Amino acid sequence: MNDQQPRPPARPLLRRPQDGELLDVAGVAHFFRLTGEHTGGHFAFEEFSLAPGTLGARPHVHEGHDEYFYVLDGELTLHTGDGEVTAGPGHLLAATRGTPHGFRNAGPVPVRALCLYTPAGYENYFRDVHAAVSAGAEATDELLAEFRSRYRTRSHQVPRTGPSPASGNARTVADDAY
Repeated sequence: MNDQQPRPPARPLLRRPQDGELLDVAGVAHFFRLTGEHTGGHFAFEEFSLAPGTLGARPHVHEGHDEYFYVLDGELTLHTGDGEVTAGPGHLLAATRGTPHGFRNAGPVPVRALCLYTPAGYENYFRDVHAAVSAGAEATDELLAEFRSRYRTRSHQVPRTGPSPASGNARTVADDAY
C-alpha cells in the first residue's frame, strides 16, 4: 500500500514586475525574475541593465550551462568568439556551452536585456560576487575568474590582431574593453 499523500495539482507561478532578486555586480543590475529555486533547477531568467560605457562581462566560456541574450532596449555589443556585433531590440544571441561570448554597452544610452540560463545555477555566481563585493572585496579579474571556476566557467582570451600595445600605436575600443 502506498503511504504517500497525493501531490497537490501543479500551479503556474505568476511574478509581478517588482518580484525578483536584484543583484548589482560590477555595474550591471541583474534582476533575477526566476531562479533554480522557482524552476526545480531547470532554468533561471533575468532582466539586466547596463549604463552607457559599462562592461558587462569579458569574454568567457561556460561548460555547464547555456545562456540566451535577448535585447529589449538600447544596443548591446556582444563578443561572439569571432569578433563583436552590435545587437539592438529584438536581437537574440544563443551562447551555448563551449562558445566564447561576452557583452558590454558601447553605446550612448542604457541597455536593457533578458538572459535565460539552462540549467539554473549560474545565478549563484552573481550572488557570490555580490556578497564578496558587499563585504569589501574588489571585483578584480582574478576574483571574477576564481568565482567563475566554481561554476564551470573560464575566461576566454581574445586573440589580438594588428600592432602590439607596446608598439605605441593606437588601440581600438574593443581592445580596451576586453
